[in-house]
Amino acid sequence: MCIGQDPAQNEDIVRRILIGVAGHRAQGFLAKLGIDRSYVMLNAFLYSVYNQNSASNHINDPAIADYRNRWFSALIASGSVEAVVAFGSLANVAWRAFAKVVGAASTLPYQHVPHPTSPESAGGSLERIKAATTVMLQRWNTALEALRDALKHPDVDRPFVPYGADFQPGELVEIPAYDVPAGIPAWMRGTDGWAARTGATAGERRRTITIQAPTGIIP
Repeated sequence: MCIGQDPAQNEDIVRRILIGVAGHRAQGFLAKLGIDRSYVMLNAFLYSVYNQNSASNHINDPAIADYRNRWFSALIASGSVEAVVAFGSLANVAWRAFAKVVGAASTLPYQHVPHPTSPESAGGSLERIKAATTVMLQRWNTALEALRDALKHPDVDRPFVPYGADFQPGELVEIPAYDVPAGIPAWMRGTDGWAARTGATAGERRRTITIQAPTGIIP
């Protein structure tokens, strides 16, 4: 089970967490575990938090936490969840709060890793982003080694090839078509940039998402 933070505008449209660059990196992470299909993904927040700096103020709101915990409970009750990974700090807070009150959750193998696009989100120069990516991938390697030992039923038994200093092309795995709602065009499973919050004021941007198909898609 993978836990994310909150959906950005792309995820809000597709109705699937971890879309675009973040999604491709996360799928690659799962692939290194031998997991190609046997996963489930949940967010700490159901809807996008506009101005993410305020998200931490609401992570434990009773209504939000209760709804999220009902999903966690339903999933672990099946007995099929073998391990849990949280991508990002808010995802970590969400799971740890749940595990404190549900004993079965506290016994599951668990790893907290940086969010897939945290190096870019932190900003800074290109050199700083590259350095942050290297640090993130080192933490991912540590988590992968622990999770591989915990998983009993991977989809594929493949050798573990750890990440290097940066992502390699083969480590960016496309989001499967079966993992998004029917009718979603293939380019929405590709890179980011096709959806943006638009408007002259903060209020308008909160309620407006503009979608633009990439160049070359429309004949």
